Amino acid sequence: MNRLADIFPNSSHVHFHNLTEAEDSEIWEFAKAQNFCIVTQDPDFAERSRLYGAPPKVIWLRCGNGPTSSVEAIFRSGVETIQ
Repeated sequence: MNRLADIFPNSSHVHFHNLTEAEDSEIWEFAKAQNFCIVTQDPDFAERSRLYGAPPKVIWLRCGNGPTSSVEAIFRSGVETIQ
């Protein structure tokens, strides 16, 4: 999370909210209540977004399990679109 703090200062992770083992529905409701966007590689959240709409918004990463630096580069190159 620190790597993107300059462009997404209010970013967080499920780990910091004791949601690591939570069901998708719990994470969804938490993100909705806290006005978070969900960033995931899990297609289940994209499907949930299609069914229920926003909020929360969902960014579905479909870039595979690459290095963190690659994911960071994707976010940096798309920051204007994301915001």
